[in-house]
Amino acid sequence: MAATAAPLTPERILEATEEVLRRHGAARATVVDVARALGVSHGTVYRHFRTKTELRGAVTRRWLDRTSQTLSTIVTGTEAPEAKLRHWLAALFEAKQHKAGDDPELFATYSVLVDENSDVVDDHIADLTSQLTTIIQEGVDRGDFTSPDPTLSARAVFDATARFHDPAYATHWSRPGIETAFTAVLDLTLRGLRA
Repeated sequence: MAATAAPLTPERILEATEEVLRRHGAARATVVDVARALGVSHGTVYRHFRTKTELRGAVTRRWLDRTSQTLSTIVTGTEAPEAKLRHWLAALFEAKQHKAGDDPELFATYSVLVDENSDVVDDHIADLTSQLTTIIQEGVDRGDFTSPDPTLSARAVFDATARFHDPAYATHWSRPGIETAFTAVLDLTLRGLRA
C-alpha cells in the first residue's frame, strides 16, 4: 500500500512558497511554481490563499513573525527592565543581521515582499513597539525608567535604533564598527530613559 501524502495545509504551502522564493526570487516566483513544488494544481493552492497577493502577504507575515516571537520571550522574561531592553534591542539587531547575512537571496526577496505588503509591515512594527512599550512601562513601574508616555517613548526608541533593524540599512550591518555604533546608541537611549 502506498504511503499517503501529508495533508496540504497553509503551513506547508507557506514553506513551499518560501523555497520557491529562495530559488526564483520575488519577480519570477509564481503560484504555479508553488503548486508544482507541492505536487498539486495551482487551483488547490488558491483554495487556501485566494490570490497571489494574499499568499505573498502570508509568507511575509510568517517571516516577520519569527522575529516577533523570539523577542516576545525576552519581554516576558525575568530580567530587570534595563537589561531586558538592552537584550531585546540586541536580539532584534542580531535577528536582522542573520536574515540579511545568512541567506542574502531570500533577504532580498523578502525586502521586495515587505515593500508590497505595507499592512503586514505596519502590523509587525505595531507589535514590536508594543513589546517595547511593555518593557518601558515595566521600567517606569519599578522606578528604573522615567517616561510620561511609555508608548511614545517606545516609538522613539524604535525610531532611534532604526539603523540597526530597518532593512534599508542592511548594507551597514556588516561594516566594521557597527557593533560599537550600536552600543553607543543603546547606551545613549538607556541613559535617556533612566529615572
